[in-house]
Amino acid sequence: MRLFFGLLAIGIGLSGGMAAAQTAAEREACMPDYQKYCTGVAPGGGRIFECLAKQLDQLSPACKKVVEAHAPK
Repeated sequence: MRLFFGLLAIGIGLSGGMAAAQTAAEREACMPDYQKYCTGVAPGGGRIFECLAKQLDQLSPACKKVVEAHAPK
């Protein structure tokens, strides 16, 4: 679980999102979606964030909000 949180923070940070603004609640909101859609994605280079963003229509409402909030503008 710690690995997921770290990887998501790295993925958001490298994707142009604001990792510093990411909270534990935001990471927790996306954990089930990460486990469902992106467990095979290698960390780094924003790949986890990109994976979640590609699944935007299938994400839980809470995770969708997080991904949209951290997407590059």
